[in-house]
Amino acid sequence: MAVVGTGLVGTSIGLAVSRHGVKVHLLDKDEVAARTAAALGAGVVGAPDEPVDLAVIAVPPSAVGGVLAEMQARGLARTYTDVASVKAQPARDVRKSVDAPSSYVGGHPLADRERCGPLAARADLFEDRAWVLTPSETTSQDAVNQVFAMIALCGAVPVIMGERAHDDAVALTSHAPRVVASLTAARLQHGSQESFRLAGQALRDVTRMAVRDTGLWNDILQANAPAVAGVLRELRDDLTTLLTTLDDLSSAPQDNGSQSLEPMVDLLNRGAAGLAALQEWQAADRQAHVQVLVPERPGQLVRLLDVLNTFHVEQEDVVPRHSTEEGFSITFAVPAMRAGQIVMELSRAGWNAEFVDPVSGARKAEVCF
Repeated sequence: MAVVGTGLVGTSIGLAVSRHGVKVHLLDKDEVAARTAAALGAGVVGAPDEPVDLAVIAVPPSAVGGVLAEMQARGLARTYTDVASVKAQPARDVRKSVDAPSSYVGGHPLADRERCGPLAARADLFEDRAWVLTPSETTSQDAVNQVFAMIALCGAVPVIMGERAHDDAVALTSHAPRVVASLTAARLQHGSQESFRLAGQALRDVTRMAVRDTGLWNDILQANAPAVAGVLRELRDDLTTLLTTLDDLSSAPQDNGSQSLEPMVDLLNRGAAGLAALQEWQAADRQAHVQVLVPERPGQLVRLLDVLNTFHVEQEDVVPRHSTEEGFSITFAVPAMRAGQIVMELSRAGWNAEFVDPVSGARKAEVCF
């Protein structure tokens, strides 16, 4: 493999796959960053002598197209992916600048830390985290399979999405919250010592993810401006409603009990309902049940249990179910984010496997591309 860009994500990928014996070539215009990543064990500095199987372009969204075109012209790899947190703009840039877009798979691992740079990297950064892939109509299945293999080595869970759907989702769940955290942190720039003494957990929780790498986040917000603006407009409307209520309360006589609190109470109730909806989804997503058909031939169950052990499924967690003419089935529970990947790996190994989606209740036998 090759990793182009040795920041937090690029270095973490190098660390994760190196644990499995993959040789990683590290490239970065910042030689100090590349050497730091190499010193941590993420790979070796310098381009390979011949094309590698996969190159990860770990640069800001606006640079993906140009860097990918440069690396492809140099013959760096047979397959390429990126890790930018915006997908629509890089995809447009790639289609304009790259001669062979079939070898490119857009990607975004949903893993981050408060700090940035290679020294913040961790080999387990991606374990059990979603890793979005946004293949286009021109993307080859071989390219997707190469990226699937890397994701498996990183311990992450592949999720297929469209570019725009991805960008709308991260605007709500990541980009806009980062902006709000930064706006709250900006209020502290001229805070008094007295107010800082009263800073508690609420302030730390809200400001923890305030933007630190302003250059990167300027790039991200520019690339996903329409989606982020849409979320912030809705937030602005709610703030306007809340401010109107608070201003009315501030100007009303102290003994006037007729002032309506309904708009403010409604906003707070909607916030509580939104949090409850997220927690309910997270609770439902914790476990999914995988079912595997076991042929009634000597040694098949033992062979399956050995395979399941590689997925950290213990023998005592496996429950035999009903018998069929072809054999009998067993079920076991796993984190739902990993169920699709486990079923895919079992199917590749020749097992008849499926899992039940904990949200929709639908039975799924494979990860669809």
